[in-house]
Amino acid sequence: MRDHRAWRDVNRRNRDWLRPWEATIPPPTPTGPIAHRPTYRQMVRHLRAEANAGRMLPFVIEYQGRLVGQLTVAGITWGSMCSGHVGYWVDQAVAGRGVMPTAVALAVDHCFRTIGLHRIEVCIRPENGPSRRVVEKLGFREEGLRPRYLHIDGAWRDHLVFALTAEEIPEGLHSRWRRTRSRNTSENSPRDTPRNTA
Repeated sequence: MRDHRAWRDVNRRNRDWLRPWEATIPPPTPTGPIAHRPTYRQMVRHLRAEANAGRMLPFVIEYQGRLVGQLTVAGITWGSMCSGHVGYWVDQAVAGRGVMPTAVALAVDHCFRTIGLHRIEVCIRPENGPSRRVVEKLGFREEGLRPRYLHIDGAWRDHLVFALTAEEIPEGLHSRWRRTRSRNTSENSPRDTPRNTA
């Protein structure tokens, strides 16, 4: 509950940046109840209840000591599936700095190594380039399209499915991400070039 003010401030500043990708509540059916967007307090209570039931892992993301986003592992299923899916958002001010790939990698490692999940999915709208870059950087496998999968920004939207299983990253996703990032940094760093001194 103590994150309310910081969470609200980040969401307000990023309203236009986040709106095209945020889940929305579909209009009520003739026989269905009218659903309302939950308050922050209701959201936190729901996240806690789902976490306590073992169906969800809610996280906030901090960068340099301040709240900059949210990541949730939801739809956790046990038994013969041992699976979950990851959803996330980040402050536009820190996008492109490796914050989200790092957060996703840490969450996936926790799911595979600590709680024992076998498969993690991320479902992303095809138009969401920044979110797709996160899973591409981390080496998630693209599995296909789910037509009209989620109600986003006021309509049912198609989503691409990306996935990883524990066997695909025995060294851990965070370790692989750090190695990839270090390699890319060194490849893009300026190199000494010979000078013509004649």
